[in-house]
Amino acid sequence: MGKRGRAAERGKKRPAVIGGLIAVVVGGGAVGAYSLYGGGGAAAEDRTTATADHKAVKTGPVSATEVRTAARTFLAAWQDGKVATAAAATDDSAAATAALTGYRKDAHITGVTLTSGTRAGASVPFSVKATVTYKGRSKPLAYSSKLTVVRRAEDGVALVGWKPSVVHPDLRDGDRLVTGESGTPPVKALDRDGGELTTAKYPSLGTVLDGLREKYGKKAGGTAGIELRVVRKAAAKGAEKTPDKTLVALSEGTPGTVRTTLSPALQADAEKQVTTKPRASAVVMRPSTGEILAVANSGHGFNTAFQGSLAPGSTMKIITSSLLIDKGLASADKPHPCPKYVTYGGWKFQNDDKFEIKNGTFKASFAASCNTAFISQAKKLENDDLTKQAQQVFGLSMNNWSIGVPSFDGAVPVQSAAQMAASLIGQGGVRMNPLNMASVVSTAKTGTFHQPYLVAPSVDDRTLAKGSRSLTSTTQAQLRELLQYTASSGTAAKAMSGLGPDFGAKTGSAEVDGQKEPNGWFTAWKGDLAAAGVVQQGGHGGDSAGPIVAALLRAGS
Repeated sequence: MGKRGRAAERGKKRPAVIGGLIAVVVGGGAVGAYSLYGGGGAAAEDRTTATADHKAVKTGPVSATEVRTAARTFLAAWQDGKVATAAAATDDSAAATAALTGYRKDAHITGVTLTSGTRAGASVPFSVKATVTYKGRSKPLAYSSKLTVVRRAEDGVALVGWKPSVVHPDLRDGDRLVTGESGTPPVKALDRDGGELTTAKYPSLGTVLDGLREKYGKKAGGTAGIELRVVRKAAAKGAEKTPDKTLVALSEGTPGTVRTTLSPALQADAEKQVTTKPRASAVVMRPSTGEILAVANSGHGFNTAFQGSLAPGSTMKIITSSLLIDKGLASADKPHPCPKYVTYGGWKFQNDDKFEIKNGTFKASFAASCNTAFISQAKKLENDDLTKQAQQVFGLSMNNWSIGVPSFDGAVPVQSAAQMAASLIGQGGVRMNPLNMASVVSTAKTGTFHQPYLVAPSVDDRTLAKGSRSLTSTTQAQLRELLQYTASSGTAAKAMSGLGPDFGAKTGSAEVDGQKEPNGWFTAWKGDLAAAGVVQQGGHGGDSAGPIVAALLRAGS
């Protein structure tokens, strides 16, 4: 994408100093070590300012000494059960008091030992060892977390910046740690062949398995156990609640059984493929039915593949092309403008490297991912045209998918002026994830939207979302022609080499504020398989996400 086009897409004992480290021994023998590298005095950047009352207020970055002191005070008090003292060492004592009180009262965690690691600037990592005890049952608890020391603006005091993740890295605002009989029985999730799905076998599936338990635990016939778990905050109206997460099971309970549509072979391959990039996500599905065959993320803390909300870049041109063809504004083999620049709504859009195609067809513009070929048509569209096309034909942006676990169903808001034009090329307010884009290319392939699903609707008699209309036969034929040409001769050709002839693909790059490299997107089909992937900060989609998606299509052939 070009510059504007891409942006548019876009008792305490006294401490003893030992060998450069300070060991903090607090009632009961807990030891924390803090690096003194960088000097024990105030940093050179530290300075003071005077208030109206002529009181000196320190400003500037916190010094090594301040970090060490604030962290030591907080950790020692927390470990010793002195909640008020620990909370006072943070910049939000009320929230810290509630969390630390709940840590003992609700989570039933005792015998806490906190050991710090090496300071990195204002951050101090630390490990936690403790015991979870409930109704005569006990289990050890061990994990790592970190804190960051900040300077309070009003008085310059260095304090621990409060976040729920300080207490446990899985906690977010509104979440709680609770030990007791779990509200939801465990489930034994099975793949389509009857094999058990576990995180030991498939590391990416942690959030998926949590979601399956949340939705089907009470319906699958299991009995609840006793657990320490993260209880997530209530969801906003109309949204699905993020699944609770089990941290320690004091008694396992009896699991019920839930069968999914996942293919064990494709899931294993998807797990392997996403590890080739630091922040990659991918989904494989069957266009004719909507069955999800694989889902994987190289980062396991958040399911970007199902719940991500990212600008999809030029992969959005699949939907936009269907709209333009429907309205008679474009036709695959007819001439179509692809100039270097187009101005609309006060923004000047351009193509990647400012290329242009003289006397070219719409098919050539689509295959080369020409931004201006799409932006040039904005003046002929109504503000809600793209939104209606996405909702009615592709089943997106209505928040009504029910795949079996939480998912984000895409967003294509009604916009005007330059933002509307940017939406045509997958920027502006448009947001998608790999599940959405695998569904989009599936609809282009079959002509009709089939809502993706991970658990068959017959399991719980739920109703799947539907589109209000299908692609016309003319539009579908041309859309498939555009995608096939892109896969054989356009920006997707390198990745899709050898996969034809029944194939199609689209690449995308979406710039994001603050990122040096755009997110790389790729979505494609081969036969009755469709896949989509994104590599965050991956650059061009054909080079980053393309090989991942193509490898999955080859594996499933």
